[in-house]
Amino acid sequence: MSQSYDRGLVEDFGRWREFSAGMWAWVFHKFTGWVLVGYLFTHIAVLSTAISAAGQTQAIAAENDVYTTVIVALESLLVVRILEVGLLAVAVFHILNGCRLLLVDLGVGLESQDKSFYASLILTGAIVVASVPTFLAGVF
Repeated sequence: MSQSYDRGLVEDFGRWREFSAGMWAWVFHKFTGWVLVGYLFTHIAVLSTAISAAGQTQAIAAENDVYTTVIVALESLLVVRILEVGLLAVAVFHILNGCRLLLVDLGVGLESQDKSFYASLILTGAIVVASVPTFLAGVF
């Protein structure tokens, strides 16, 4: 017969205040990973509906095929541009935190994991803020 363990209240949502930087790094890395997987499937679904099965060589040359029309329509929406900035933030943080984890696994920077996590957050913010004008240039 198995023993039962008292794990405390599972729904204790107040525990997030006790999280260290390492736990937040883990939570953000998992979250950004799932967001990127969700984006991948959404991206494939949108592209698969935008590409027609028939060969439209003349329409593609004239840039009025279904794919180009869908992409131009999506890129003209402010909400899509804002979501692209969010995607950039998610991807940049996931990449930087992944590099940080690789270095930690290799034994580099074990003493300064918190500082490297905060550095990856600050660098992500700087890259995203610097790229906002580029993403929003064609909307207004």
